[in-house]
Amino acid sequence: MKTILYTATLLYYDGVQIFEGRDLIGGHYVATLIDEVNGADVYAVVGVSPESLRRFRAGAIDLKSLMLETPDEQWYIAQIEGGEDVPIRLQPQTSPLAESDFLPDDGLVLYDDPIDDLALAEARERGKVVFEFSVDPPETASGHRIRADTLARALSHIQRIVRHSYHREMRGRPARVYNEEYLMNVVIPAAPGSFRVVLEAATHPDMFGYGGLAIAMKRMDEVFESVADPSKAVERLRDHKGHLARSCINLLGFLADVGAGLRYSWAEPSLTAARHGGVSQADAENLSCILSKVVDIGREDATLKGELERANRRSGNWALLTEEGVKPGKIRDDEISLNGLEVGKRYRFDCVEEIEFDSVGGERRVLYLKKISAA
Repeated sequence: MKTILYTATLLYYDGVQIFEGRDLIGGHYVATLIDEVNGADVYAVVGVSPESLRRFRAGAIDLKSLMLETPDEQWYIAQIEGGEDVPIRLQPQTSPLAESDFLPDDGLVLYDDPIDDLALAEARERGKVVFEFSVDPPETASGHRIRADTLARALSHIQRIVRHSYHREMRGRPARVYNEEYLMNVVIPAAPGSFRVVLEAATHPDMFGYGGLAIAMKRMDEVFESVADPSKAVERLRDHKGHLARSCINLLGFLADVGAGLRYSWAEPSLTAARHGGVSQADAENLSCILSKVVDIGREDATLKGELERANRRSGNWALLTEEGVKPGKIRDDEISLNGLEVGKRYRFDCVEEIEFDSVGGERRVLYLKKISAA
């Protein structure tokens, strides 16, 4: 029996009304809710071409037209009997779909409002969260171009600020199925009209929404709003103190270094308008100078408890064996002494965690010891 796997929800209202699926060889299917039997949802399912699905997602054709465009005129009934990772069995039907009672009314489209926003248009066509941004370093003044190094650094800084926004928002929340929802893929290296780069979520949305990336984007908006007024930026950015604030400061420093501003927008398919943010070149230069002098804003406090694994008084390096494994760190400028510590004894180490960068732009987290006490 043919089976498909759920890949994305296209319409949700008190349950999944329309969803997209794929078979084992990558064929596309659309399923629309038609009934409920013994508490299980029943769907009419048709195979669709990628282009027809794209047009439906963009609101260019209605659901009825999409279902009647099925390439082989075959259609199926499916009953959902498990979670979204369970293969969905398709029961082939012999009577024509056009003669059934399961076709939707004319005019049922996902979105009926006209749009000209790139991020929202791409989000609807792709069925994912989409983020687009533009930078305007000096080389863009003479043409539609940007240096490869500048683009690579911009992408790296943006992904970092999204990652740290994600981790800040996920604190205290139940663990999610995907632990890398913040990752994005470049899908349009240079969109027409200006040097704009478009990225989409690397993971598919689940049956209940667009996941942690949309949550992280909202936090990122708050970060950019906090630096909108340079006179209040230090105070407001303290709400995001730690790695998130540091990633913002690093981004501002990068923009000041290359002489560019940044503009971005993002959207998920269900939004009626994209959300926007950014910073001008002048503000980036001013803020980078102001914020670089606030040394504590990019640090996060960290507390470790465990057995002392090693301690080197000469180098200042140490490590604790904790429940999460061995956690190494160091002391800075003789701020604290490792004298008298016993290997194998339990301690509590109060530290600050900072992000440091290597020569090629990679980052690592470093724990600096501030206080030692008995565990």
